[in-house]
Amino acid sequence: MGSRQIHITLPDGTRRSMPAGCTAGEALSGPGKSLSPEILAAKVNGVLMDLATVLKEDASLEPVTFESPEGKDVYRHSSTHIMAQAVKELFPSAQLAIGPAIEEGFYYDFAFERPFTPGDLEKIEERAHEIIKADRPFRRMEMPRQEAIRVFKERGEGYKVDILEHIDDPTASLYSQGEFIDLCRGPHVPSTGRIAALKLLSGAGAYWRGDERNPMLQRIYGTSFPTQAALDAHLAKLEEIKRRDHRRLGKELDLITIQDEIGPGLVLWHPKGALIRLLIENFWREQHLQQGYELVYSPHVARLDLWRTSGHVDYYRENMFVPMKVEASEYQLKPMNCPFHIMIYKSHLRSYRDLPIRYGELGTVYRYERTGVLHGLLRVRGFTQDDAHLFCRPDQIETEVGRVLDFTFFVLRTFGFSEFEVYLSTRPEKAVGAPEKWEQATAALEAALKSRGVAYRIDPGEGVFYGPKIDIKIKDVLGRAWQCSTVQIDFNNPERFELAYTGEDGKAHQPIMIHRALMGSIERFFGILLEHYAGAFPTWLAPVQAKVLCITDRQRAYAESVVGQLKAVGYRAEADLRNEKVGFKIREAEKAKIPYMLVVGDREMQAGTVSVRGRSGADLGSMPVVAAIDLIRADVAQAMPGR
Repeated sequence: MGSRQIHITLPDGTRRSMPAGCTAGEALSGPGKSLSPEILAAKVNGVLMDLATVLKEDASLEPVTFESPEGKDVYRHSSTHIMAQAVKELFPSAQLAIGPAIEEGFYYDFAFERPFTPGDLEKIEERAHEIIKADRPFRRMEMPRQEAIRVFKERGEGYKVDILEHIDDPTASLYSQGEFIDLCRGPHVPSTGRIAALKLLSGAGAYWRGDERNPMLQRIYGTSFPTQAALDAHLAKLEEIKRRDHRRLGKELDLITIQDEIGPGLVLWHPKGALIRLLIENFWREQHLQQGYELVYSPHVARLDLWRTSGHVDYYRENMFVPMKVEASEYQLKPMNCPFHIMIYKSHLRSYRDLPIRYGELGTVYRYERTGVLHGLLRVRGFTQDDAHLFCRPDQIETEVGRVLDFTFFVLRTFGFSEFEVYLSTRPEKAVGAPEKWEQATAALEAALKSRGVAYRIDPGEGVFYGPKIDIKIKDVLGRAWQCSTVQIDFNNPERFELAYTGEDGKAHQPIMIHRALMGSIERFFGILLEHYAGAFPTWLAPVQAKVLCITDRQRAYAESVVGQLKAVGYRAEADLRNEKVGFKIREAEKAKIPYMLVVGDREMQAGTVSVRGRSGADLGSMPVVAAIDLIRADVAQAMPGR
């Protein structure tokens, strides 16, 4: 290092003099001091860099730890390089593709002649731990792109060559740890020994660049944490997620199936699942009518010209199914409901006094999702949106958005969600509509959020091309965030379809259109609910609310009479009259997640009572049938205020 001094500014405003040529790590620790092992990388003038980065000029410096999102990415990106090195050492013929950090973990794709087996993963993980123990430093190298191409050609890494041939930057950065070299932007932790706890989770297939026309690669997923305790907690959470997986529960509880004979991404609703869906939809319709919406229905197909007018053919073509020929016209399975609601609006002349107009529809739409991204109920090809479109004057935007927000939070809380993440997305680079319209609409969205004290984040430039939006994510019982609700302002479609209303001045004016969904789609929302409750739906949503279990055949008639009393007051009840031991019947009812089990024996039959058990195993005691009915009524009322 030279004698010239540079000035380092730390996050708390402290200024520190250091020799020019010091590293970011040395500057953070200070002269003669060792750096905390919790610090993984540094932000130099706001740019994420390695701790080994040499500083030659004055700089602001910020330590990066695992507690920050950037720190987690650095930690797990380094982990994926360690895993890739382990694979190359054990399976030299495997070619490296890509290996990013992802939320709560990482993966790496390899070109290999066969899928990796569970036994392979065990060996790879064991070798990864050896690499960690060896504490090999991560070293950054920069070279001309053509030189990097030569390096990877010599190493037989065709996919790295392909990546380099498709980038414009004349310089490439590579990282090494020992003999292992990978193409990478970085940064990385200082050495492999910084990774304290690493676990490989599973293998899967993945197409190169996500395109099914390209070769199939072998993907390995893993995760890593700074402590074994944190890793163990995460693995326990993954087990709980597996236990709650809606695909498994949907089959076990006989709610839904997706069958190859019908087609991927197309859902069959079995009787119990259909009943829960009916309850959700009935609640939705009832509440919309109370909120001043008019319910509409629209067809599943329309002439392709309608989608040309709406812009879907130009902007959404890859997500639409191939049009069908009907007589002389082309027809399209609908990917959206919006154009139909627009045409209903256009069917009459509208006055400023008619606005706002609110149309709601549980409309089934069809979108072409590639097989690789389909996931149970959470990503399907045919689904029902809880869709609504509001047509209003510009001066009504804030009021209408406020009403939608209140309605959204009421509905989501009714279904048991209480934590939300809210985002306000602003004008993107490519947008339609005058800037002043965007400013007015964005201000109205923000004012509606502020007036209700809703905490939100600005998501700059992430609005849709036709207007700004509010997105609401719900958090489930495991703390996972799910995108469900959205409120979007639209300047584009009213112009495309030449919508108008007669203003107070007697002239034609263009209305503002608001797109909104509360649950997003019935299928996805149902899948989220299923995992949130682990199949144990609240009593008001349970397909069977009570099961009456007779101990012997002598109580069959009494059990049926109890079921009759429950049904007479509107509760969903069944009797288990099988010639089985009552303990077996109880276990079966608990496995089916039925909220209440009413056991009847000779004593209950003689006294006109039932012995009540909850699905969690709680013994609620013996009581008259009317008291059991009151118990169920109170349970339902608690979850459904006013019903």
